[in-house]
Amino acid sequence: MRDQYHQQLDEVLAELERMTGAVSTAVRRSTSALLTADLGTAEEVIAADGQLDTAGEVVEEKIFDLMALQAPVAVELRMLVAALRMVADLERMGDLAAHIAKIARLRYPAGAIPVELHGLIENMGRVAGRMVDQAGEVIKTRDVSVAQRIESTDDEMDTLRSNQFRQMMDATWPYGVEVAVDLALLGRYYERIADHAVSMAQRIIFLVTGEMPASQ
Repeated sequence: MRDQYHQQLDEVLAELERMTGAVSTAVRRSTSALLTADLGTAEEVIAADGQLDTAGEVVEEKIFDLMALQAPVAVELRMLVAALRMVADLERMGDLAAHIAKIARLRYPAGAIPVELHGLIENMGRVAGRMVDQAGEVIKTRDVSVAQRIESTDDEMDTLRSNQFRQMMDATWPYGVEVAVDLALLGRYYERIADHAVSMAQRIIFLVTGEMPASQ
């Protein structure tokens, strides 16, 4: 019975890893849709968000069943609590990727972002995608050192966000209010994806060590 129980615990982590892969794809595809004004890809990302939510509900049900039927303690309980919180992080990251795609859809057939600002969005999307990938690696390996690297990568996102504000507040900003609003929202979406990746990393540190790292 205990062998079966631990197999079920491993299956929960495997499901989380698969969800992380889906989020990584959504972040990259939503960024591509935004920069290329690709309505079809934007719609696919938005539709896939519902599938991610459904996957999250299935994982939550498995976790609640294990909690109710197996009375987990110590490391097992920590794992289930951490997994439950990571489901919420992943669902929210999927929502944020969908929000990015919705801006692409809203501005179609025009591009939402001027070509001169593509580099900023590409970098934000690249960093956010890398952090999601790192979160998946952390789930797979439960490696605290990898989890700690995610927080370092988050510094890159913070720098990009600061650069974004600097550009938007410059007196020579030439792109108008609509682009400024879109850019501010997009920056917030990418920043929050990064924040959720950091949260997931902290859950793994909690799982392995039994202690939550101090918030930065």
